[in-house]
Amino acid sequence: MTTAHELPAFVGGTKRHLIGGRWVSAASGETIDVINPATGSSLGAIAAGGAADVDAAVRAARTAFEGEWSRWTPHQRRKLLLKVHDVVLDHFDELALIETLDMGAPLARTSGLREWTSQVLQFFAGQTGAATVATAPNSLPGDFLTLKSLEPVGVVGGIIPWNGPLIGLWWIFGPALATGCTAVLKPAEDASLSVLRIAELLTEAGVPDGVINVVTGYGKDAGSALAEHHGVDRIAFTGSVGTAQSIVRASAGNMKRLQMELGGKSPDIVFADADLDLAVPGAAMGVYTNSGQVCVAGTRIFVQRPVHDEFVERLGEFTKTVRVGNGLDPETQIGPLISARQLERVQHYIEVGSGEARLVAGGSRLTGDHAGGYYIEPTVFAGATNDMTIAQEEIFGPVATVIPFDDMDEAVRLANATPYGLAGGLWTRNVSTAHKVSRAIDAGTVWVNCYGVLDPAIGFGGTKMSGYGWKGAREHVESYLYPKAVYMNLG
Repeated sequence: MTTAHELPAFVGGTKRHLIGGRWVSAASGETIDVINPATGSSLGAIAAGGAADVDAAVRAARTAFEGEWSRWTPHQRRKLLLKVHDVVLDHFDELALIETLDMGAPLARTSGLREWTSQVLQFFAGQTGAATVATAPNSLPGDFLTLKSLEPVGVVGGIIPWNGPLIGLWWIFGPALATGCTAVLKPAEDASLSVLRIAELLTEAGVPDGVINVVTGYGKDAGSALAEHHGVDRIAFTGSVGTAQSIVRASAGNMKRLQMELGGKSPDIVFADADLDLAVPGAAMGVYTNSGQVCVAGTRIFVQRPVHDEFVERLGEFTKTVRVGNGLDPETQIGPLISARQLERVQHYIEVGSGEARLVAGGSRLTGDHAGGYYIEPTVFAGATNDMTIAQEEIFGPVATVIPFDDMDEAVRLANATPYGLAGGLWTRNVSTAHKVSRAIDAGTVWVNCYGVLDPAIGFGGTKMSGYGWKGAREHVESYLYPKAVYMNLG
């Protein structure tokens, strides 16, 4: 049974953009309904921003970048980030509840992001000195002193998806605040509430007007305008390959710097010597976590033939025990999909998969008390091959496809037979196998005998059609900076 929770005071009514430190309605006056995916009921509305709103936000960000913010010292920015850390953590229970209501993830999951949020904010606070000045030796005749520094790129545009805005926004705001850049963030229209509440908290924490701006709206309107705007120096995008390709083309206007985290169809390889007591639930939740709405989800599960049938049987049994329901219920393990549109997409792939492979578990929409929400049972297909639609296209739902293999070489070949390269995993007791296969998988992150763990100080990124640019670690911070050399003639 769902535990009763009082709605946060922030939820309800119409939420406006944050531009230049002021909360303003969309220039068009239009709004977008906010829907709770667990019930299909309304949570209020957000402003439907467009080109005029984005232009105002970019201008505000530019003014802030060139104003007092440019004179803040690294120590001042560090103190600010630590203040942000404290304010956000003080309100984290509220933020987790808003996230659960807005995008459906179980409250146990959103509440569990507290420590990760603390880690990521403290990490970026520790990076405020990244723009250091160094004396570089040179080979010029005469007496020259050469100074090399890293300078903030300017105004950063961020476009984040709906599958985890509570953490996704820190990949934009964190490095911007650390380096002295300013930011205009466009959250997904399906899940903007936690971003807007955090924006309120940032202003309370003392972030100067215009340093952080948030414009809500549809991707085709606000997102496109941000990608095309000549006042934006860098775009950080997480989302689909098709949208990313449009952003790449739009960036040519002023040669924006780009960071792209795109889709994935990640392999998760189970060798015959794996501990199945660990591998079965580990691989399963590598697919089902966040209702499968995770870019790194290990949805192609390759299983070595000697244990294939046992693995499939145990995976099916485990899948039937996974509790699907309203995220407010403490017993819920996976919540609803984000929207009716996403539910329809996943149902389509399940229908396709039923004609390609053998349905082992799941596959149905929840009815009864859950009929108003966008719930789908976690689903397992077996007897699949790597060239099937369900093995090649990103479903973004709790759908696992099990594919048999014979030896290590075949496993690696099949794992890499995809246009994506975001992540991968493997399960084995053999250290040599772990080293060889993890090195051979074409992906930015590989997990061995685990799946989905992430340290913000290490970071992650993709290759091939999964994008480019690193999130987290010093590489991420330095991508918000550009190198400058100064030659001084001392003669």
